[in-house]
Amino acid sequence: MGSVTYEWILREVTEWPYPTKPTWILTSRELSEPDGEGVDVRFAGGEIGDLHDEMLAAAGDRGLWIVGGGDVASQYTDRGLLDELIVTIVPVVLGAGKQLFDRRVEGGPMQLLDTRAFDTGMVELRYEMRREGA
Repeated sequence: MGSVTYEWILREVTEWPYPTKPTWILTSRELSEPDGEGVDVRFAGGEIGDLHDEMLAAAGDRGLWIVGGGDVASQYTDRGLLDELIVTIVPVVLGAGKQLFDRRVEGGPMQLLDTRAFDTGMVELRYEMRREGA
């Protein structure tokens, strides 16, 4: 995740939501680490491509999950490393929306795979990312 998402989590959530999961914070700034048992936060600068193999090794048989941040998600799509997109829509009137990506996603339209409604009113949309030539 990017530093803006990380700082939002630290402000808004009382307990670290990803215990025992290695979590990379992509930042060029020095940030504080959250308290708690099993917290594995790793701060990194540089390019996604340079970190991707390390992230895959840490994930083992689990997938990588990109949390928040259009810039981070855009870096993954630029390199063809994003396979699936899960968007949760929260029904709050914002006055204006926020883009999912910082720039246009190449490769054609995304394919909607599934939807899920929650009792809270939120809706989850799950998409497959299309690749050019696929």
